[in-house]
Amino acid sequence: MIDIRKLKELVRLMTASDLTELDLRDKDEQVTIRRASPQVAPQVIHAPAVVHHAAPAATPAPAAPAAAAPAKPAADEGLVAIESPMVGTFYASPSPDKPPFVAVGAQVGPNSVVCLVEAMKIFNEIKAERSGTIVKMMVQSGQAVEFGQPLFMIKPS
Repeated sequence: MIDIRKLKELVRLMTASDLTELDLRDKDEQVTIRRASPQVAPQVIHAPAVVHHAAPAATPAPAAPAAAAPAKPAADEGLVAIESPMVGTFYASPSPDKPPFVAVGAQVGPNSVVCLVEAMKIFNEIKAERSGTIVKMMVQSGQAVEFGQPLFMIKPS
């Protein structure tokens, strides 16, 4: 399985270079990353030696452009987002009968698991990647998320 950090870097390079498709293959696996236009988040298709064509997921209404960022409330200043590294389904807890990984007010460190994102029937642990306090949950368990979508807002410590 491809390393999620390498996959994130490939998507960043793809976006920075304004590419619409990237296809990497070796004898054991294939990874295809494709996007319809610069405004649409990339889709990742990963399979052992077989090409899968995924139907585009239903996308939420587009977010406001970056120019609208200064309109954030003063309470959000200084907060940092923990973003989804992939397209998938967000889960706040390891199973429906277990408590969530984190809650508002929880202290996290760089290696703290904060949630799961399911992509292609694989549950990926998402880590905070920084230290701080969870201030706001941006999505609900079971909700579809996009690449780069904020999942939590934290106050760095």
